[in-house]
Amino acid sequence: MHLFEQPWPEGEFRFFQLGHVVDDVVAAAAGWVRTFGVGPFHVLPVVEQQADYGGEIRGVRIQVAVAQAGPVQIELIQQHCDTPSIYSEWSRAGKSSIHQIATVTRDYDAKIAHFDSLGYPVAAQGVGGGFRVGYIDTVADFGFYTEVVEAPPAFLDQVRAISDTCAGWDGSDPVRIMTRDGYRVPEDSSSHPRTLKS
Repeated sequence: MHLFEQPWPEGEFRFFQLGHVVDDVVAAAAGWVRTFGVGPFHVLPVVEQQADYGGEIRGVRIQVAVAQAGPVQIELIQQHCDTPSIYSEWSRAGKSSIHQIATVTRDYDAKIAHFDSLGYPVAAQGVGGGFRVGYIDTVADFGFYTEVVEAPPAFLDQVRAISDTCAGWDGSDPVRIMTRDGYRVPEDSSSHPRTLKS
C-alpha cells in the first residue's frame, strides 16, 4: 500500500494533497525540507494550463513542486504570469499559505454535484489536459478551496511514483528540478553545480 492510499477515511472524501501558493517553488521547497524534513521535492517544468475562471477561458503559466509527507502530498504552486487566476488572486500577505486540499474521484460529476448541493459552487475548472480538475469554493467556511481531481490511471501512477521516491528517500538531493533525462539540483551559493541524475 502506498502512503497516500492509507485506509482512513473510507470512501471518496479522502484528501491526498495540501496545496500552497508560493512566490518561489524552489525556495519554498528548500524551506519545507529544512523545517519539516519533507522531501525530496520534485520541481516540475513550467506549464500553461487552460482554465475556466470568472466565466472566461484563460491560459495560466504555473510551476509546481511536490513531495509526499506521510499520507499527504505537499504541493507548492507558483504562477509565472499576471493572468487573473485562482492562484494570483489568493491573498496570502507574501507568505506560503494553504490554498487548497485535494481529493481524487472516479465520478467527477457526482463529486461536483455533492458540493453544489451543499452550496459550494465551482470557482475554477481546468479545460483540457486529459482529465478534469475543479476548484470548489469552500473558502468562506473553511479558509481554502477544495480541489476535485478526476483519477485517470496515468495520474495515479505519477502520484504513486513520487510517493515511493519519498518513502525511500535517504536525504540526498532534497530539491530536484525534473528534466527530460532525470533531474538536476538547484545551484546556490553554498553548493557546486550538480550533474543530471535519473
